[in-house]
Amino acid sequence: MESNNLSFDSDEQSSDVYEEKAFDAFMCPLTRQVMRDPITIESGQTFEREAILKWFKECRETGRKPTCPLTQIALNSTDLTPCISLRMAIEEWRKRRAERELEKARVSLTLISSEQNAVGALRQVINICQRNEANKDLVRNQGLIPMIVDMLRSSNRQVRLKALEVLRVISVENDDNKEPISEGDTIRTIIKFLSNEYFQERALAVSLLYELSTLEPLCEKIGAVYGAILILVGMASSKAENIVAIEHAESTLKNLEKCEANIKPMAENGRLMPLLKKLIEGTPEVQLSMIECLSELVLANDAKATVASKVGPILIKIMQTGTLQAREATLKALKEISSNEASSKALIEAGILPPLIKDLFSVGMHKFPMRLKELSASVLANMASSDAQLEAIEFEHNGRMVTLLSEDVVHSLLHLISNTGPAIECRLLQVLVGLTDSAASAKEVVAAVRSSGAIISLIQFIEAVHRDIRVAALKLLGNISSYMGQELSDAFGGSAGHLSSLMRIISDSNIITEEQTAAVKLLADLPEREAGLTRQLFNLGAFRTLAIKLSEIKNGVIFSNRHVTVFQEGIAHILCRITYGLSEPDYLNFAIQYDLGEVFLDLLQMTGQDNLQIACVTVLGNLSQESKDLTKVPEPPTVKCCRVFSKPAPVQGLCRVHHGFCSMRETFCLLQGRAVERLIACLDQQNEKVVEAALGALCTLLSDGLDIMEGVFVLYEAEGIRPILDVLVENRGNGITQKAVWVVERILRVEDIAREVAGDQSVGSALVEAFRTGDFRTRQIAERALKHVDKLPNFSSTYQQFQRA
Repeated sequence: MESNNLSFDSDEQSSDVYEEKAFDAFMCPLTRQVMRDPITIESGQTFEREAILKWFKECRETGRKPTCPLTQIALNSTDLTPCISLRMAIEEWRKRRAERELEKARVSLTLISSEQNAVGALRQVINICQRNEANKDLVRNQGLIPMIVDMLRSSNRQVRLKALEVLRVISVENDDNKEPISEGDTIRTIIKFLSNEYFQERALAVSLLYELSTLEPLCEKIGAVYGAILILVGMASSKAENIVAIEHAESTLKNLEKCEANIKPMAENGRLMPLLKKLIEGTPEVQLSMIECLSELVLANDAKATVASKVGPILIKIMQTGTLQAREATLKALKEISSNEASSKALIEAGILPPLIKDLFSVGMHKFPMRLKELSASVLANMASSDAQLEAIEFEHNGRMVTLLSEDVVHSLLHLISNTGPAIECRLLQVLVGLTDSAASAKEVVAAVRSSGAIISLIQFIEAVHRDIRVAALKLLGNISSYMGQELSDAFGGSAGHLSSLMRIISDSNIITEEQTAAVKLLADLPEREAGLTRQLFNLGAFRTLAIKLSEIKNGVIFSNRHVTVFQEGIAHILCRITYGLSEPDYLNFAIQYDLGEVFLDLLQMTGQDNLQIACVTVLGNLSQESKDLTKVPEPPTVKCCRVFSKPAPVQGLCRVHHGFCSMRETFCLLQGRAVERLIACLDQQNEKVVEAALGALCTLLSDGLDIMEGVFVLYEAEGIRPILDVLVENRGNGITQKAVWVVERILRVEDIAREVAGDQSVGSALVEAFRTGDFRTRQIAERALKHVDKLPNFSSTYQQFQRA
């Protein structure tokens, strides 16, 4: 393929130093050029065929009779007689001339020649070859090709450019020259030019590579050069390259596709269509070869989706009907392809699930080899972990139509899990994890687990030797813990060994792993008020371990990673358990020793995660509930006789609400810990559980036995009155409403606030709604609140006034 814009020399004319004079008989009288196709006319004169035909045409167009251009004699005939002997003589002359010129060029191509002479010689070779296609063979026959190839290694850029151009010219439509050009490491050298910073060298190199690739035996040689296909793929998709270079790169890749050895590296570098085309159109032997290639590839997600949509049905058919070797290769390929949501959906639509389940559950004479069952389980696990809707697909099992969530199918999966090797166990556990990730399908799996009595068996997997099995088991137990919390709690509580295993996993490393996170999450999801389990955990030192872990995360001893948020949330919820039993002296001492109040206040200030905020606020509320019993109230000062009428001096440093000596560490006082403002900020959260927990914590400042008036002023000074009223008005749920009504009633005991709120119609309406629709306790409290803002008459007060009268 010739392209003028790939020439980088302005002077392409033959150099006089190589000129050899031609005989006069060789010259056309009209063109004054050496003839290529000499012919003789009626007058006996000889001309170049094209030149005399042009002369005759001009004669006809001007209305003249054809004449001889030299003699001007009119011609009766315009017949042309070829001069074969003259043409042969001219050709022989041309050949001798070209040989002499090429011999002179050889001298200038030696290493001792100057760079200028080398460029001139290369230019002359181009001219010689462009004069006559046959001269390309002369270049080869005179041994110039190795010398030109050596010029590719020149330190002079112009020499390299001209050498690339010469090689391209002599290879165009001349397969005999392509083989010697490609000898040694020439192709590797040419490919190196493709990464050159100069676009001219890249363009010429890729055009030369394209010409070489038109010879099929060289395609494998080009593809075998390390990085060649990747570089070509990059050029073909580049937006920075010359358009001609891009076209040549693409055309070269098209040629390389003809060689089967290049199919796999092309697929590895993003060009999957050649492989898929052969897989679709090939013989069973070719299909098997392509599937084996496909099974060894690591594909990007978009590539997986492409493969699934293009050849998914073919792969599924081979998986059902192919030889054992073909089925194994197909399942290996499907294992890779199915690990993506889009590709999983495509495979499901193509009908993969029924044959996959059939192979997995096969028994007897049609039993599937265990290594293939492992692959089937892997494919199923991949699809279950995606968002593909497997649950609705029906298939035949034991003579009736079922789904993956059918009880006997889950029973079969559980049976396989308990009676196969670690690899299949792991994959099938992952299948159940995927099915239970959805709340809707989790309930059906839980029902089957219950009916099969498999909970103890599943728990035992957390002690498995293989880490992946432990992780899958922990995730599965965590997913079903919302529905089987009590059963799990009883099972763990009945065996200290299982709890020990959980804690061993959690405390195993200073790097937060997926396994540790799954273990923490499972333990956090168990019923938090289960006193027996809390006691076992305490006796195992679990709370101490977890408190230390939190401290190490905060201080950077344990580095943060993608698991840290869930890990911290889990630890917070587990530590929350101990704050429900602070009446136990050892629990209380633990909370004081590890300064849980300050720990959770710090966490609350640092996090924006809802679940962690809920845990933090709940802990702070539980701790604060104990403050009134822990506060050390000073004894009244002894009054001496002489000072019986004097007022005792006030004790300094007492808490406004608890009227004693308070601290966050010793008495968990929210005021001393500066936690009130942070709790009030939580009232603006969208998550209702965060708001409810924050209200619960603030309630502890207004409890009976405390200085409620001072508690209200604390909220007022922290700008918390309005947010609390807003929560009441928003009516965000029964739990929140009950707490909000309780807090508002206490706030409204302050007359100044009550007078101000009385004019707020929205607050009055919210209290009326609570009075109208709330339970008995809420209605009582709402009634008192409405009396504070004069929305209801205070009959008890009126009755007392009547009695006094």
